[in-house]
Amino acid sequence: MSTPYPFTALVGQEDLRLALLLNAVSPAVGGVLVRGEKGTAKSTAVRALSALMPEVDVVSGCRFSCDPASPDPGCPDGPHETGASGSRPARMVELPVGASEDRLVGALDIERALAEGVKAFEPGLLADAHRGILYVDEVNLLHDHLVDLLLDAAAMGASYVEREGVSVRHASKFLLVGTMNPEEGELRPQLLDRFGLTVEVAASREPDQRVEVVRRRLAYDDDPAGFAGRWADEESAVRARIVAARDLLPEVRLGDGALRQIAATCAAFEVDGMRADIVMARTATALAAWAGRTDVLAEDVRQAALLALPHRRRRAPFDAPGLDEDKLDETLEEFGGQDGDEGDRDEGGDDDPDPDPDGGPGGGPGGQPEPDDTPRVDGEPAAQPESEEDREGGEPQPSGGGGGGGEQTPARAAEPFRTKVLSVPGLGEGAAGRRSRARTEHGRTIGARRPRGALTKLHLAATVQAAAPHQRARGRSGPGLVVRRDDLRQASREGREGNLVLFVVDASGSMAARQRMSAVKGAVLSLLLDAYQRRDKVGMVTFRGSAADVALPPTSSVDAAAVRLESLPTGGRTPLAAGLLKAHEVLRVERLRDPARRALVVVVTDGRATGGPEPVALASRAARLFGADGVASVVVDCESGPVRLGLAGQLAGELGGTAVTLDELRADSIAGLVKDVRSSGQNSGQSSRRAA
Repeated sequence: MSTPYPFTALVGQEDLRLALLLNAVSPAVGGVLVRGEKGTAKSTAVRALSALMPEVDVVSGCRFSCDPASPDPGCPDGPHETGASGSRPARMVELPVGASEDRLVGALDIERALAEGVKAFEPGLLADAHRGILYVDEVNLLHDHLVDLLLDAAAMGASYVEREGVSVRHASKFLLVGTMNPEEGELRPQLLDRFGLTVEVAASREPDQRVEVVRRRLAYDDDPAGFAGRWADEESAVRARIVAARDLLPEVRLGDGALRQIAATCAAFEVDGMRADIVMARTATALAAWAGRTDVLAEDVRQAALLALPHRRRRAPFDAPGLDEDKLDETLEEFGGQDGDEGDRDEGGDDDPDPDPDGGPGGGPGGQPEPDDTPRVDGEPAAQPESEEDREGGEPQPSGGGGGGGEQTPARAAEPFRTKVLSVPGLGEGAAGRRSRARTEHGRTIGARRPRGALTKLHLAATVQAAAPHQRARGRSGPGLVVRRDDLRQASREGREGNLVLFVVDASGSMAARQRMSAVKGAVLSLLLDAYQRRDKVGMVTFRGSAADVALPPTSSVDAAAVRLESLPTGGRTPLAAGLLKAHEVLRVERLRDPARRALVVVVTDGRATGGPEPVALASRAARLFGADGVASVVVDCESGPVRLGLAGQLAGELGGTAVTLDELRADSIAGLVKDVRSSGQNSGQSSRRAA
């Protein structure tokens, strides 16, 4: 087993270290979510924590780590005899993003269960992590069905395995630690709320600190055991301090004044539910114990808020997590010291805690301040009449705030709204999600088949039907059914998949009227919200002037797409063909990377094509490429005014898709727009397309 990097050898990252140590002191805090860019020691810190965790007492021979002082009465390995106990280091179990359901919760031997009626159960990762750490790297990429299982186990403290009437239950209480890069997508709100604390990490910009990071890492890589040995004393000291803090924790007093500050802070930041209050109370108590005090001070409450609230505060869609520290200080001051609890500070400990996690509860700035907002115009900008050049798709005159070359100041997006469901026709086999129909491991059973590889979902009726004719030939003499491997049948299930939603956005001068572009951005933002909720990947291609750009390569980070949309410049001619060809190339590359994920192309344009020789003919030929490949598409028609040319509708016909206006995007009349793209294409003479 490789030697882990010492926890005390980490450079900087005070908030991260403090959050992990507080959970080591009090696992009831609820775990840590570590958000940050790649290469910031997120995984290194989490793996290093396991070496500091105190040993756990377990029942000898129990695969489920039962506590000998209070063994689980429902343990599958029980009942346990008294006195048979031992101790072992606390485990850190890693859950791979691509793990199967059986690997997480465990699996039953189906053949023995059917033939002998024996619950032959092989424990999974949830059993291994009981009374230890469950670590999920890239937790935001975890499949939904695994997230559901984690949520159930975290809420109930137990794991349940159900297989066709045979069930097993075992205790599963663990410290959940996750790391993620926000650029790759966000977490589901339900799982996000399950993490007690969250910290934002970033690489230091101080040259001296970066030098020290490199120096220590190179020394560790050259001689891991020798490097760890040089930090052994510091590791032992922190380990002893964790044990002392655990022993002191039951004696820590959380007074009414501190409770009032906690409640007032959660109310001031409008967090949902009561979990935030409870987590803050447990965190403040752990901070006091870590500092060696028996009273919770206002500083503890403040630090607890900075760690427990940023990911829970009520936010507008796509806002980054954060906390207004000035507002926090005002709230704590207003509700502080109302029952005299704060007057005991001199007896309770140091009034100026060490900011280092090894020296006290200060722990650095704990949360990230709100990013500085760029200057914006209040309200919606006034509508500007289109010039003759705009109406013809030509080069508009620069506006007062725009750059050269006809570029105009980016318009602010209108308020998003709830859109109708746009889905890809047919039955796919892509990643689990909530948009289009697909064959999945979860969902309603629609049939049975022979298993390909390991059996995961037994179709009991089909298995019995396959085994029944052979019972006499197999010499059946008892009540059990004689089942062979060839008799087993896998349940075929239908659920929902996530798709690649590729936006192709016209940012030319013909779209640059302020009121129109504001509405267009609001519509795209609404579709992005829908993509986030349906667990899609998204990408964005924009075209203006003389070329098209990939504004956002396909990614799971819908937040990144919203940021790019907000700053999208407009102006210039309308190279529609270039935009379509660029989108076609993006889809070609993405098929090679993820052939099972089907695409939905959303073209946002008024249908005009200008610039270069034969722009309309080129755009028509480019559009027919999508129809030939069978790519599901919808054109959001942004044409406005009393006189409409219907160019977007013509483009939709060439694509083999459907056109919808901005107003219709939220109307009931488009409930099945893209669901039947294929039949729509057949009416247009495009009946020979193959599925993407």
